This record gives sequence, structure tokens and C-alpha cells, in this order.
Amino acid sequence: MIFETAVFYFFAAVLLVAALRVITARNPVHAALYLVLAFFTASAIWLLLRAEFLAITLVVVYVGAVMVLFLFVVMMLDINLERLREGFWSYLPLGATVGILMAFEMALMIGGRYFGFTEMRLKEPAAGYSNTKMLGRLIYTEYAFAFEVAAVILLVAIVAAIALTLRRRKDVKSQNPGEQTRVRRAERVALVPMSAEKDQ
Repeated sequence: MIFETAVFYFFAAVLLVAALRVITARNPVHAALYLVLAFFTASAIWLLLRAEFLAITLVVVYVGAVMVLFLFVVMMLDINLERLREGFWSYLPLGATVGILMAFEMALMIGGRYFGFTEMRLKEPAAGYSNTKMLGRLIYTEYAFAFEVAAVILLVAIVAAIALTLRRRKDVKSQNPGEQTRVRRAERVALVPMSAEKDQ
């Protein structure tokens, strides 16, 4: 067994244990942290497959943004854990069916080359090859239209989210920098003449 294979099996084992703990942990904060560990190990496996861009994207987007948001939401909300566990057994048949289908598909992909269904080969890249550069070239040449459509959809979603959450409230105090810079001393400072008092 070569070193790269041993590292793959180590990260795969950690990923399976972390994914199992995500659905079995009783504390939602612990489940979210196990999901962070699963994302890190998945990105390490992608690094072994020479997909550096996808690995860095997984860490930056999911671990750096989405999971931080999840942790804030989980820790700030008062979650009733007993109510969450009430319908667990009712969803077990559907979850088991989906899990069996996913395991079957993975078995076909991994074991398909032994039965002649698929052939998986990891070719050695040429000197100076960069998959990030090739991905950027494909996005901005062959898939430029689809990329622009996706960018417009994301922009509309961002604007819609801001418009839905932007509410003007009258009971909230706010500052107006324009008015603050236009003030004069006579408008803010008043000199009140007072007669001097004598000590008794």
C-alpha cells in the first residue's frame, strides 16, 4: 500500500465517522462542528484527487461562511431538542431507502471497473498544468453564457433578500452624516449670559 492510498483511507474513515456523528449527535452545536470536520476531510480527499480549486472552495464557502452562519443560528436560537426528535422514527424508512440507493450508486462507481461498467483512471498531469486555470478557461469560453445567467440569478437573489429584510422602523434612532457635517456652531452652541455670584 502506497502512502497516498493510506492517507486516502485515513481521511475517508474520518469523513465517515464525522458524517455519522452529524446525524447521531444529540447536541446541534456538536453536530455542526462534526459537519465542519466532514467538510475539511472531504476537501483533503479532493486535494488527493488533484482538485485543488474545489477543495479550497469547499473550505472557504462552506466552512468559512455557511457553517459559521449555521453555528450562529444554532447557538442563538432556543431550540427544543425534544420536539426535534419526535418525528425521527417516522422518517427512518425514507432515509434508509435514500441511503441504500446512494450506497448502491457508489458501489457501481467504485466496483464498476472490475465488472466492465466504468473505467476510472487518474492520469498524471503534464508539467505546469493548473486545473484552476483550465476551469477558468472553460467557464469564460465554452460556458460563458451559463455562467452569466447564474451570476444574474444570484444577483437577483441577493437584491431580493435585502429588499425582504429591509424594513424602515420609526422607533429606531439613526444618524444622518449629511446633516451632521452641515451644522454651524450657532445652531448647536448657545451662550447664556449669567450674572456673577458673590461669595458670602
